[in-house]
Amino acid sequence: MKPVDPRLLRYAAAARGFVAASALIAVVQTGVVIAFAWLLTDAVTGALAGRDVTASLIWLLIAASLRGALIALSDAAGTRAAARTGAQLRAALIRAVGRLGPGWLAQRNQAGLAVTAGHGLDALDAYFARYIPQLVLTVIATPVLLAVMWWQDWPSGLAAAITLPLIPLFLILIGMATRTVQRRQWQTLQRLAVRFADTVQGLATLRLFGREQRAAERIETTADEYRRETMTVLRFSFLSGFAMELLSSLAVALIAVSVGFRLLSGELSLEVGLFVLLLAPEAFLPIRQVGVQFHAAAEGVAATEEIFEVLDAAGARADRVHNSGDLVPETAEARVLGENRPGSPELWTRGTDLVISDLGVRDLPPVSFAAEPGTITLIEGPSGSGKSSLLAALRGAADFDGAATFGGSDLRDLAPADWLAWAGQAPGLIRGTIAENVALGDPSADAEGIRAALDDACAEDLDPAAELGVQGSGLSGGQGQRVAVARAFYRHAAEPRRVLALDEPSSALDADTEARLWSSLRRRADAGATILLVSHRRSARTIADQVIALGVSV
Repeated sequence: MKPVDPRLLRYAAAARGFVAASALIAVVQTGVVIAFAWLLTDAVTGALAGRDVTASLIWLLIAASLRGALIALSDAAGTRAAARTGAQLRAALIRAVGRLGPGWLAQRNQAGLAVTAGHGLDALDAYFARYIPQLVLTVIATPVLLAVMWWQDWPSGLAAAITLPLIPLFLILIGMATRTVQRRQWQTLQRLAVRFADTVQGLATLRLFGREQRAAERIETTADEYRRETMTVLRFSFLSGFAMELLSSLAVALIAVSVGFRLLSGELSLEVGLFVLLLAPEAFLPIRQVGVQFHAAAEGVAATEEIFEVLDAAGARADRVHNSGDLVPETAEARVLGENRPGSPELWTRGTDLVISDLGVRDLPPVSFAAEPGTITLIEGPSGSGKSSLLAALRGAADFDGAATFGGSDLRDLAPADWLAWAGQAPGLIRGTIAENVALGDPSADAEGIRAALDDACAEDLDPAAELGVQGSGLSGGQGQRVAVARAFYRHAAEPRRVLALDEPSSALDADTEARLWSSLRRRADAGATILLVSHRRSARTIADQVIALGVSV
């Protein structure tokens, strides 16, 4: 585990600003610590000598108050930076997942990714508020304090310089073991999240087959495993704290014994000896605190490492596309962070023809065709012939061989959202109103456009303001399907040059509703739309301009 991953500073602007602010605070803190030790020494020696130490005590109180204010300022800045960095990394993660596409996401542990983006990034609070400030303070304060000690009393400075490296050495050794158990704990938490999500989603089926108790027992087993892993992490944390406290205490005691003997022999003045003794614990304190906060921050760091893997993958994809000379931002980092996103005018200048040449998905037979504006291309065939797989390849949800271009640009290098409006067999509805489901992702939803899309999808009987439950509960299968079609219509209306692709949009509709839906599709095609229609209904042939018949896979 790196103390500060350079990728954190690259992907989160808030982190860069906080590190700079922490360095400034650390410089001031170092000066305050030295001033506090000197003022306290002056007050003690002055009192012993019978001098008036009122001024020293007042300045001592001011220095103590300033030190407390700096610590509070560092905590507040760290908490704010953690919140801003978490938000920036979540936004970058969402954009990176969108860039990588549904095919990449389908191969990932989605529930685990959600835990990482949620609970994991929330754990950054400890990393920013306590770990980074102590790390920066160690880099700045410790060398300065050692130099001051050496300047005042070189034997004490030498003793501190020799014993100080033992603490990070033990910290590294214990940290290597901690990393292993911390990673195991984090993976167990992700398994627990996946198991719980799968159980909730399939609860009706589990109850039907009488397996809900077994599923609950498996969740309990995983939760107990997570508890044991957490206790292991805590044991390593306590062991690390004990080792560092013991080493630093022995080092300070060694310096104190040396100073004491030299004070008794008259080789050292009380003023210098007391000043060095006050600085010695302060020289060891930052690195001790780094070790203590290392374990508190480990969970957040583990989460960011997984997020960085996703962002790096998106960056590598952006680099590949950039090298191909297609429409991409100037740097991979800008693409991952969503900067300089290519605009629609540049995309459409290349044309809007969809050309498929020998496209093959897995072991399915390859297919070739071209879809032009103003036409409906019907893709039909028996179950297993690859109809849905073809659409999955076009929208980036499946890898494919062969060539597929839109306006001359390789579909592998285009974000599906830029050129495609799609509705699949599963409606994919979310909790919220019907209008929110239709205008999904539109920050400025058009109420009239939502109503028109619902009407064209033969869902004129649905109220856009009606609230739906989780996964769109509250609608029948046919109603949910029509809402999904309306979503595709709404997105297509926002940019009519997009390809409109529908996968079995009438499978849950009666004959009359299906006929009205076909008429709606025909009107859109006559207005210039490019439509891909997957359907097993023979009635779909009446509106098709070309029919692509897929055979059975071998």
